[in-house]
Amino acid sequence: MSTDTQVTLDSEGYLVDPEDWDEQVATELATSESLVLTEECWPILNFMRDYWMENKVAPDVRHVVGFLVNEYDYDKKIAKQHLFTLFPYGYVKQACKIAGMRRPRAWSTG
Repeated sequence: MSTDTQVTLDSEGYLVDPEDWDEQVATELATSESLVLTEECWPILNFMRDYWMENKVAPDVRHVVGFLVNEYDYDKKIAKQHLFTLFPYGYVKQACKIAGMRRPRAWSTG
C-alpha cells in the first residue's frame, strides 16, 4: 500500500491491526478490490468501525443489515441487497476488508 502510514496486511490483504485503519487506508484497500467507495459506502464502513471499537470484534452481516434497516428504513431483504450491491464480492471479502477488520473466521459471507 502507498499510504503515508505504514500498515501491515496479512496474506489475503486484511489489516493485521485494525487500529491502523483510516479513510485513506480504506480507499486504498477498496482500490485493491477494484472498488470505488461512494458516499453510500462510508456510513456502512463507519458503522462497522464503531461496532469494532465498542466490541473489538467485526460485526457480522446481520448487524450491518440491522443498521441499514434502522438508519434508512430499508426492508431487511432490500438492505441486504443494497449491501451486496455496494460490496459485490461479498461482505467478508470486501466490506470487512475495506473497513479494516481482520479476516473473520468461520463466518457465513451473508
